[in-house]
Amino acid sequence: MTTTLITGANKGLGFETARRLVAAGHTVYVGARDADRGRRAAEQLGARFVQLDVTDDASVRAAAKTVEAEGGLDVLVNNAGIEVRGPDNVIPTAADTTADEMRTVFETNVFGVVRVTHAFLPLLQRSAAPVVVNVSSGLASLTALSDPDSPAHFYQAIAYPASKTTVNMITVQYAKAFPGMRINAVEPGFTATDLNGRTGTQSVEEGAEIIVRMARLGPDGPTGGYFDAKGSLPW
Repeated sequence: MTTTLITGANKGLGFETARRLVAAGHTVYVGARDADRGRRAAEQLGARFVQLDVTDDASVRAAAKTVEAEGGLDVLVNNAGIEVRGPDNVIPTAADTTADEMRTVFETNVFGVVRVTHAFLPLLQRSAAPVVVNVSSGLASLTALSDPDSPAHFYQAIAYPASKTTVNMITVQYAKAFPGMRINAVEPGFTATDLNGRTGTQSVEEGAEIIVRMARLGPDGPTGGYFDAKGSLPW
């Protein structure tokens, strides 16, 4: 039985990924900051709940101890993430971006990934087929954001894409450091979730496709890559 932890799994892409992996036979931990929402989601899914705030060291350490005591971990999906938006869902401009805004976004999207990965590495290293999936974004691609012909070129905010570009770098470095693991970054696509005020153009079912696919990789699968549902993406 494959055991999987998904951060930020009480709603959106995390919830749909959990649903699909439970259906595929995984034992799934729904990681969530809010205990009530997390427990309700886990009950609805037939999954296990673990309280986990990716911005809090003590919370992450406690979650790792819980998962270890209950048998260990094979797959980690770093899904929890935030995007700062203004009133009426307005995307902040470069001129409006402050260091505090950058710090807030990086605390969840970057430091949270490192915090959780670091805490669960000992458990993953004991697995026969360890997998890490880091949920990135198409906005992480320097190639796409630099290309005037790419839709991503017109996204004006700084904090969110910078955080996801950093997630891609983290992914590459972890993959090199742990060649026995399958560690990849994925781009779900512009999915309608609370993150973007539900302005996305595709469903969570569509967005979760690549997350689920990479979470189910075998030991011969790719590692250190950046993928969407159609294949590899340019850095």
